[in-house]
Amino acid sequence: MSEKNQEIREILQDLGADVIGFGDVENYLPASLRDMPRAISYAVRLSNRIIEEIDPVIGPSQTYFHHYRTVNTLIDQISLKIMLKIQKMGYSAYAIPASQSINEKPPQYRGRISHRMAATRSGLGWIGKSGNLITEAFGPEVRLGTVLTSLPLTVHSPIETSRCGSCNICVKACPGYALPGNHDWKPGIERELIVDPVRCSQHMKKAYQHIGRGAVCGICMRVCPYGKEKKR
Repeated sequence: MSEKNQEIREILQDLGADVIGFGDVENYLPASLRDMPRAISYAVRLSNRIIEEIDPVIGPSQTYFHHYRTVNTLIDQISLKIMLKIQKMGYSAYAIPASQSINEKPPQYRGRISHRMAATRSGLGWIGKSGNLITEAFGPEVRLGTVLTSLPLTVHSPIETSRCGSCNICVKACPGYALPGNHDWKPGIERELIVDPVRCSQHMKKAYQHIGRGAVCGICMRVCPYGKEKKR
């Protein structure tokens, strides 16, 4: 690992990141961002006790809704600080918002770039049948941050295969029937073969509006067995 990698890693750890990786994402970026081909990808672990309050039948709690938004705010602050640090080093950097949909044209519910794509390219984990990133350390119970940069960082080996196997627990638990469960993730697969984002969003807005605009669910994350033994 280069000195620059180590410096960025130490800053991220001090700011609250739990899992950190560096990836080459040049071929996955729009032309306007390809001058920043390195992704700094990191995950902030969610509270396992708050996740346990998500009822697989009833749905998320008000505490989870608040926790979700609070962690997104933390991630935006972390990414901003990393971006400003890299700019002071004389390189370009671009912080991707923690949770933002740019619905300028179909398909809907896409961000500026995919945090999950950057995370798989940086070796953090793979995409599960829920559409969530699954990490070795904490399963899907994380939120992701990404900073693109021209800083010449050493990159990690990408993860390119799913490790979900025959497990379909999240597919069966999804109350919005948004998870087909028919395909294993691999790089380049169409998102809609893994998750129907429109159906997911519509269900959240309809079923959970009472907890605060109905913008979260988390049932697929709650029921995922991966990494449970490592969360205590």
